[in-house]
Amino acid sequence: MSERHEGNGRRHRGQLSLSIAEAGIGVVLVLAVAMGFAYDLPEPDTRHAQLETYAEDAVTVLAGEPPRHRGATRLAEVARSPETFERERDALERRVDRILPDNLMYRVETPHGAVGFPRPAGVAVGEATVTTVGGDVTVRVWYV
Repeated sequence: MSERHEGNGRRHRGQLSLSIAEAGIGVVLVLAVAMGFAYDLPEPDTRHAQLETYAEDAVTVLAGEPPRHRGATRLAEVARSPETFERERDALERRVDRILPDNLMYRVETPHGAVGFPRPAGVAVGEATVTTVGGDVTVRVWYV
């Protein structure tokens, strides 16, 4: 800033107009926002977390349902023996179809067999396992 002298000995400083300073700050702010949109950051991949949630929800629902014939839960019934698995296979598959959204495929694995679809390679998969008296039952889900 420059200083100048007046005839009476006082000094005056040249000042930048307040409206020019505000305009400059506004331009910088607008440019910062525009750059934020121009350099769009990639969104985090939430698909895996969502698939895990779907698998856990399916296991929770199935583990809490009463058995159709005998056992502590529906999952305990299908994991008890090869005979009970074969008897309950179709009912288990229908039930899992109703629990999960239409845009998901699944596989439910028990010690005596599995229902659902073969898991393709290279896709994100959510998984949840519950332990029953007859062994572990695992639900895997993935997007179609």
